[in-house]
Amino acid sequence: MAGHSQFKNIMHKKGKADKARSKIFSKLAREITVAAKLGLPDPAFNPRLRSAILAARAENMPKDNIERAIKKSQGADSENYDEIRYEGYGPGGVAVIVEALTDNRNRTAGDVRAVFTKAGGNLAETGAVSFMFDHVGVVEFDAKVASADTMLEAAIEAGADDVVSDENGHQVFTTQENLKDVAKALEAKFGEPRKAAVVWKPQNTIALDDDQGEKILKLMDALDEHDDVQNVYANFEVSDALVQKMSA
Repeated sequence: MAGHSQFKNIMHKKGKADKARSKIFSKLAREITVAAKLGLPDPAFNPRLRSAILAARAENMPKDNIERAIKKSQGADSENYDEIRYEGYGPGGVAVIVEALTDNRNRTAGDVRAVFTKAGGNLAETGAVSFMFDHVGVVEFDAKVASADTMLEAAIEAGADDVVSDENGHQVFTTQENLKDVAKALEAKFGEPRKAAVVWKPQNTIALDDDQGEKILKLMDALDEHDDVQNVYANFEVSDALVQKMSA
């Protein structure tokens, strides 16, 4: 198993002011509603809903908001959202994947295209960059729950494929098919994870200087600001100092 991270700086988020937190709660609620509508409204029997609730808890979303989003999925008048994946290239040739939930495909496609163009990138056809990523499951824990060796041993026993541990925490990677079982086994040992979801993990990353890094981080921020965008992934690495600067 690899001991170094190629998954750093992939889901960059700015510091969350009240306005930003409200937007995050709205996106989380949308994912909870969609997940509950597509499967059972019980997270014990719906892995996607379980993942959505974990993400909501990680952002300190109130329990009432979570329950309201689940209940909304069962109403006859609940909105219908399409799941869409956009792929493109950002500054420096960085590959970018955008996942969205939208009730208006044309609007969202136009908006996402405009964000790419403004940032000096370009939107491409579906499949243009996704082959450079692995679509895998990840289970994340805070660093304090276990040592790197302990987490590695538990992950191997649970049937995981890869573990990355650093001061920010533990990331345990597995196949989509094994995600539920791996997450359940690790939760039994270390408690509830802060995340258990399917993600796009780059096979390789591009090291960017601060100038290029600032441009791609601005692109990711602009995409993340869009109401319909749920997740943004890219195959680059920049310095921690730049990430802190952009998050200030």
